[in-house]
Amino acid sequence: MKVIHFIAGIDKTEGGTTEYMRLLSSTLKNHVELIVVTGISAHPIVIYGVNIKFFKTSVLRWFSMIKEFSVFLEKEKPNLVHINGIWSPQNWGFQKAAQKLGIKVIVSPHGMLEPWIMAHNPLKKKIALFLYQKKAIQRSVYLHATAQMEAKNIQALGFTKPICIIPNGIDLTDVKEIKKDYGTRKMVFLSRIHPKKGIELLLEAWRNSNTNGWILEIAGNGDENYIVHLNQSAQDLQNVHFVGAKYGEAKWNFLRSADVMVLPTHSENFGIVVAEALAVGVPVITTQGTPWEDLEIHQCGWWINLSVSNLEKTIVKVTHTSPEVLKTMGNHGRSLVSEKYEIKAVANKIIDLYQKVLN
Repeated sequence: MKVIHFIAGIDKTEGGTTEYMRLLSSTLKNHVELIVVTGISAHPIVIYGVNIKFFKTSVLRWFSMIKEFSVFLEKEKPNLVHINGIWSPQNWGFQKAAQKLGIKVIVSPHGMLEPWIMAHNPLKKKIALFLYQKKAIQRSVYLHATAQMEAKNIQALGFTKPICIIPNGIDLTDVKEIKKDYGTRKMVFLSRIHPKKGIELLLEAWRNSNTNGWILEIAGNGDENYIVHLNQSAQDLQNVHFVGAKYGEAKWNFLRSADVMVLPTHSENFGIVVAEALAVGVPVITTQGTPWEDLEIHQCGWWINLSVSNLEKTIVKVTHTSPEVLKTMGNHGRSLVSEKYEIKAVANKIIDLYQKVLN
């Protein structure tokens, strides 16, 4: 089976979807003939052992780009094309070129049809849906959602294509060491720094809380002006520090240094950093804008309705939780990820989907 994955970019600054592509591709390569097609970027991630084809993607060279896609697809003759993400015209262009050649296409929206996203720049979304995106989704043979919540939100928009629910996953072999020492009194945020992530609400809740000697460290990259704005708004908070982006082993060390990880996001289709924190044994606070009810079911974190007051209450709970209880919660989280979110199991489900589509 020959499969081409298309994703608009795999730059290390792109966030969770890029990490998902790295993890999934590293496992899928052992089962299918895999090619990842993407746009040229300044700092692309490395996916060892996977054939990656870079295209110069630009709206300014739209027609030549579509022609290049078609020539490439005619040469490679894949059995299946898997599109990762929507809204980018190049995603639609690659799908259009594939379907013109009779190649079946699966689309993974990766949370880009979630209510918060749809409400952000809604006019642009409506125009894009009208011009190309609605038809592209309708012409796929299958949609892939990462959780039941995402599937319901897709269906609520009127899309009737069959949806296969397969979570994102992580490679536990990336985790060289799990957390051993609890009681650091450190809470961390690790994600792209973007208004969607709820950092401003977190800072306000932190300001209003008796943090009981805890510190908050915020790691990630994003728009420089927005990061400057957040830094300025936190100048009165002596126990809050912005520590820049963390990649590779530095990311795992950063997570292990914490007693709790917080992701106060408005919307995530999955939130891979939640799984990463749990994998190293760190309990998590996140919101019901994510599909992480498992935090409560498996007693490894707090799954809250996003508001400043709810964040305040949870921060107080956390800062009065003993290191022994945090360790027990961390052990529960590690077990949960091992049983449900390991990337090899996720890849097997993706392969089952491919076989179902082709047969």
